[in-house]
Amino acid sequence: MKTRDSAVLGLCLLVGGGALTALALGPAAAADDVPLVGASTSWRYLQDDTFPGGAEPLSWTLPQFDDAAWLSGSGTFGGKISGGVQSPAYDAANTATTQLELNAPGASTRVRTYFFRADFELTAQQIADIAVVRGTLKFDDGAVVYVNGQEVGRHDVAPGLEGLNYAPGGSTSMDSLNLAFGPEVLVPGTNTIAVEVHNDRDSSSDIWFGLDSLDAFGAESAGIAPTRIILTPTEDPSTSQNVTFQGGEPDDVRGRIQFRAEGGPIRAVNAPIQPKAASNDYGHFSGTLTGLKPATEYQYRVAADGVWSEWQQFTTEDPDATDFSYLYYGDAQIGLNTTWPKVVQQALAKAPDAVGSVHAGDLIDTGGNDAQWQDWFTGMKTAAATTNVMAAPGNHEYSGDKLLTSWKAHFEYPHNNPNESTIGDLAPLAVGDTPVAKQYRAFFDHWSDFAAETVYFTDFQGVRFITVNATRDSTFLTPDSLPACTGADCPAANVSALWTQYQAQWLDYVLANSESKWNVVTFHQPVYSTSAGRDEKVLRDYWVPVFEKHDIDLVQMGHDHTYARGYKNTTATDVAGRTDGPVYIVSNSGAKHYDLETDAKNVWVNNGATQVQKAQDVTTYQVIDVSKDTLTYRSYIAEINGSGTYYRNGQLLDAAQFEVGDLWDEFTVYKTDDGRKAVQEAGMAAPEFEDLTQAPELTTQPQALVKATHGDDVTLTVAAQADGELSYQWQRRPLAGGTWQDLRREDETSLLLEHVTPATARYEYRVAVANGAKTVHSEASRIQVSKRNARITVAKADLKRGKVATVKLRADVSGRVQLVLTHGATTRLKSVKVTAGRTVTVKLGKLAKKGGPKKASLALTLLADDEGYAVTRKAQKVALKR
Repeated sequence: MKTRDSAVLGLCLLVGGGALTALALGPAAAADDVPLVGASTSWRYLQDDTFPGGAEPLSWTLPQFDDAAWLSGSGTFGGKISGGVQSPAYDAANTATTQLELNAPGASTRVRTYFFRADFELTAQQIADIAVVRGTLKFDDGAVVYVNGQEVGRHDVAPGLEGLNYAPGGSTSMDSLNLAFGPEVLVPGTNTIAVEVHNDRDSSSDIWFGLDSLDAFGAESAGIAPTRIILTPTEDPSTSQNVTFQGGEPDDVRGRIQFRAEGGPIRAVNAPIQPKAASNDYGHFSGTLTGLKPATEYQYRVAADGVWSEWQQFTTEDPDATDFSYLYYGDAQIGLNTTWPKVVQQALAKAPDAVGSVHAGDLIDTGGNDAQWQDWFTGMKTAAATTNVMAAPGNHEYSGDKLLTSWKAHFEYPHNNPNESTIGDLAPLAVGDTPVAKQYRAFFDHWSDFAAETVYFTDFQGVRFITVNATRDSTFLTPDSLPACTGADCPAANVSALWTQYQAQWLDYVLANSESKWNVVTFHQPVYSTSAGRDEKVLRDYWVPVFEKHDIDLVQMGHDHTYARGYKNTTATDVAGRTDGPVYIVSNSGAKHYDLETDAKNVWVNNGATQVQKAQDVTTYQVIDVSKDTLTYRSYIAEINGSGTYYRNGQLLDAAQFEVGDLWDEFTVYKTDDGRKAVQEAGMAAPEFEDLTQAPELTTQPQALVKATHGDDVTLTVAAQADGELSYQWQRRPLAGGTWQDLRREDETSLLLEHVTPATARYEYRVAVANGAKTVHSEASRIQVSKRNARITVAKADLKRGKVATVKLRADVSGRVQLVLTHGATTRLKSVKVTAGRTVTVKLGKLAKKGGPKKASLALTLLADDEGYAVTRKAQKVALKR
C-alpha cells in the first residue's frame, strides 16, 4: 500500500527466498530507509541465567518494561564452546556479531534462556495501512517470539517451558522460524518485539539468535510470491521442461505456471502440490512444460494461490548443436550463506552461458533444516531459475529427513530410475513365491518407487547426464512392510551391497543403450576416496567395472571435502600424460575441509589408480566445455582455507603460486565417432587417431562401355556397401586424360546423362564413394555415341513440261538439303536451308516442252546442322505431268 507522499522502506523481507515489496509507512517511519527491525537494530539482552519476568511472567515482553540495565548489541548473537574455550564462531559459516556468554555465572553449565528486546515506532495511520508483518528468525536451540506481550511465533519450546528453562527440542542445530502476524498486535507509539532463546540442555555447545529483518506490508503487497524456483530436466529437454517452486504462504495449495515464446501467446499448465517436506510446512509445486520447440528461448512465471513470481527465462536444447558448457559443483554443505554464494557467483562469471549444473550431493548439512535449504537456494537463485540443475543426493540430505522428503519436494527429475526391466540379472531373483523371492520383490518394488528423482538420466546435445544415489541409508532403503525371510540368501542381510548392485545393473543398461557420444555420471561418495579414513569399497566393487566396461567419460563425485582427479592404471598409455579411459574426480564447493589421506593408506594407489592432482583446504568449481569431438575440463579455485595444500603427479607444489580465481586443473578428452578416445593433460598436442573407417566396397560397377545413339538418355549406376553412411560424387575427365572434375549436384548412386551427343563421348565418367574419410572410386565408364539418321520427305513434286519444276519437302532436323533433278539430258541443281518439321518449297527451273523420258529423277542429300546426325540421302522417280 503506497501513498503519494510516503517513502518506501528500502530493505525487503526475504521469506523462503522470495523478496516482498515492503509497505510504505510514511516519512516518519521510513526516513532512515530501514525496516521495522534490521541488521543495525539495537537489541537489549540478558544472559545472566535469571528470569526478568517476576510475578508477571510476560511483563518483560511489554513496551513499558525497564531494560535499562540490560546489555545491548546489534547484528547476530551467539557463540560456541569447545574444550572450555568460548568463541563467537558458531560454525565455519556463521560468526556472531555479538558473542554471548554460554555458561551461567559461576557455573560450568549453560545459560538456560537468553532474553532479547527491541523497539520500533508506529502511528495509528501506519498501523491502519498494515496487512501483515513478516520476518525470519534464525536460532539455536528453541525460541518464543512476542510482540507487545502477545506470542507470535514458537519453535522447539514445549508449553510450560517458557521462561528460564532448558527446552529439549527436535533439533540441536540452527533452525529458522518464519514470522507472520497482523496489525492487531501493534499499538500506536512504541512497539516491542521480545524473544526468548533456549539452550536444549546444560551441556549444549552453542547458541544463536538473529533477526535480520522485520517488515510491514499493505494489503496490495501482502501476498507472498513463490520462491525456490528451480528448473530440472526431463528426458527430452528439447521439447519439455520441469519447473518446481515453493509457495509463498504455508497454506498455499494451488500452483500454476505460465510460459511463452518470444512474440507467442501465453500458455499455462497446472503445477500440482507435492508431498510435504520435513524441512518446512510450505507447499511445493511442480509442473512440466510440454510441446516446446527446440533451440527456443521461453519466458515463464509461477504462481501459488494466484500470487505470481517475476518472469524468468530458459532456452530449450538444440539437438543439432554440439557445443555447450556446464558447471560441476562438489559439496556446498557448509558456508551456505557465505562461501556458497561466492562460489556460484564466480562460476557464473566464468561460464555465463552454461546450460546448467551438476551437483555431487550434500547440498546442505542437514536435510531437515529449512534454513540451510533456504541458503542453498539463495546462492543458486538466478542459476536455478534459468538453467537446469542436475543434483545427486548425499548422506547429509538424509540427516533429519530419512525419507528425503525435502529432496523430493524441491526437485523433479525424469522417472527413468531402475525397475525390473532395467536391472538385468537381478530381476529373476524377485520371481516366485519363496520367502527369498518375496523379500527381493519387496525391496525392488520399494526401490523402484523411492529411487525416483535420486537415480535418473537425461540427454542433452550429445551428452548423457546420469545421476545415481551412493548413500546406503537403511531407513530409506527398507520398505515399511518386509516379508519374513531367514537364511543367508535373504536380501535383507546385505541391503547396502544389493542397493549398489541394483544401480550397477541399471547403469549397465543405461550406458549400453546410450546414443550420446559423451556419458558422464554424478554421485556423492567417491569410488576412490581421497580424504583420510574413508574407503567406499562396495561402490568401487560394483560401479567401477561398469564405468570401465562402457568407458564412461567423467565420474563426478564429492563427499570427501578435498580435491582429486585421476584414472585407473589399466587405462594408462605409452604416452606420458595420456590415458584412454574414465576420469575420476572428487570436488569440494563449500567451506568444510578434510585432510588428504596419507600415502601409505591412499585408496587410489592401493586399488590400482593414480591421482594426477589432489589438494586440501581448497574450494573449487568446475567448467566443462563440450564440443563434437572434445570435452575440456577446467577446475578453478573459488576459496582457500589458509594457504591450501596442492599436489601434481605426486609432487608437493608451492602453495604461494595459487590464488582465488586461478585455474587449478585442466585436461581434455578427445573422442572419435566410433568411441576411441584419448585423455590428455593441458598443453599437449591433439592426438592423431588412426582412421579405422571401413572403406566402401563397390558391389556393382558402372558399365565400362555404353553404346548409345545421339539424343538418347544414358544412366550409369553403382552399388556399394560399408558400415556407415555412404556419400557419392560423380566425376568426369577428358578421354585424353587430365584431372577428374566433380559434376555439380550429382551425388546419388546413379548418374543420368540426358540427350547424349558426340560431345558426351569425349569424356569418361566415374563415381567417388566415401565412408567418412575413406573414399574409393569406381572404374571409368565411356559413352560411345552413334550418329542418328535423319529423315527427309518429298511432300509434293510438281513437274510439267515447259513449266518451272517445284518440289515441296520436309526434314526432321534443321540443316541444308541439296536437290538434283535430272530429266533426260537436263539437270537442275539447288541447295536450300530447311528447318526441322517445316515444309519448304524449292523451284528448280523450267522443264523442256518436248522430248525426254516420261519420268524425272530426283536426288536429295540432307546435311544436318547437328553433328550428331548422319548425312541422309534419298532418290526417287517423279512422273511428269502434261
